[in-house]
Amino acid sequence: MKVFYDSSAFVKKFVEEEGSDKVDEFCQKATDIGLSVICLPEMFSALNRKLRENNLALEDYQIIKNQVFDDIEDIHIINLAPTVIQGAINALEQNSLRSLDALHIACAIVWEADLFVSSDKRQILAAENFGLQVEYI
Repeated sequence: MKVFYDSSAFVKKFVEEEGSDKVDEFCQKATDIGLSVICLPEMFSALNRKLRENNLALEDYQIIKNQVFDDIEDIHIINLAPTVIQGAINALEQNSLRSLDALHIACAIVWEADLFVSSDKRQILAAENFGLQVEYI
């Protein structure tokens, strides 16, 4: 099963939060995992915000960073090709979405994901509108 994660869900693989167990479960079931090229910058933006706000220790940040880069060696990173950009524009025209959320959906569609996993309800609804099987975590 090809599982595509948006940033809000994939970060739960590395930071213990509500839904982390479900993310791990889907990772175990996946034959392939896909991420948008924007996923990691979004994740590290959130982690650095936690670091600045003293909600994450520098030591823990370094551990997470190392884990992420070890894990992504076997992950498909979907780039911003013209088909992805057009798909994102279509998603924006048909749904109330942030631009980066639309890019995640378009990447999942172009990659032909079997399952789209997100922690964003609005994004989940838009992904369903485009025929993706979804899991809200």
